[in-house]
Amino acid sequence: MKKHQQGFTLIELMIVVAIIGILAAIAIPAYQDYLIRARVTEGLSLGSAAKATVAENAYSGTVSADLGWTPPGTTENLSAVSVDASTGVITISTSDKAGAVVLTLSPDPVFVADTPNLTADKMTWTCKVSDATKAKYVPANCR
Repeated sequence: MKKHQQGFTLIELMIVVAIIGILAAIAIPAYQDYLIRARVTEGLSLGSAAKATVAENAYSGTVSADLGWTPPGTTENLSAVSVDASTGVITISTSDKAGAVVLTLSPDPVFVADTPNLTADKMTWTCKVSDATKAKYVPANCR
């Protein structure tokens, strides 16, 4: 009777382990960047209420761009959201866990106190990241 070999050889198992190691070395950093990008997006979504308030105040010609706006509380991903009362520029700061990214959202047209801006319903926002090395952590419209 002939005996048949069963199973894998050692070299075949070593090749499989090496391939899995290479894939993990590529996938883990990409996944970590993805997690940070999702956390930064939380900050942008919490800043959207400020965008609506600034546009409404620009349209009605109020004294201050942040009139009637209450900043959200801090979370594990968000450090602060602030609105410059005179220009309407929104600054969003994320926590260290979210890459410590600082984003600025600038309105166009610019907020002018006590001057109704009837085109504010068409207000657009320019998003910029303060540190270019952290651009990989922000959504594409902020790069």
